[in-house]
Amino acid sequence: MRDEASYLKDILVACLRIDSIVSSTSEASFIKDEVRTAAVLHHLTVIGEAINRLSPALREQHSDVPWRQIVAVRHRIVHAYFDLDWQILWDTATNDVPELQRKIGAILQAEFPEAGTP
Repeated sequence: MRDEASYLKDILVACLRIDSIVSSTSEASFIKDEVRTAAVLHHLTVIGEAINRLSPALREQHSDVPWRQIVAVRHRIVHAYFDLDWQILWDTATNDVPELQRKIGAILQAEFPEAGTP
């Protein structure tokens, strides 16, 4: 069984990959690019799955992270993929993901310093 540090690292890696995908393109190009949008959707799904595997205690301890909303995004991607708003996806990837990356990095450093960073 994997530990919480591993799931936090999965989230951090997914954030970094999303950043590398969106940082090299414009919003208009991103929205037209099925490969880039699919890649971001995949990494957002990974983030939601990893969060689902974190303990309630860890999530409660770090209540400044919008855990529930992030998991809701994952559910929407998986269950209502036909009704996604690509503008919202772009905004999430460019605004929310960098903030999540910062928070997850801080949690890893504070709670699991021995785990290092990916």
